[in-house]
Amino acid sequence: MSIGFWQIAIVVILVVLLFGRGKISSLMGDVAKGIKSFKKGMSSDSTDSQDLKNISENQESDNQDSNKKE
Repeated sequence: MSIGFWQIAIVVILVVLLFGRGKISSLMGDVAKGIKSFKKGMSSDSTDSQDLKNISENQESDNQDSNKKE
């Protein structure tokens, strides 16, 4: 048994009646903000990990230089 057009239409109508158009649109706006924030966080994590790699590489080279001096 598959879900037909009329079942989906009835569910949509009930949701609109229960929550109202304003509440649904604000909810969707909040979802969009959450997705944007998540994407921003994921992109900053990748740049942070690259920065950490660069810092660790610099520290290793500094440690090797100090060992050579001694």
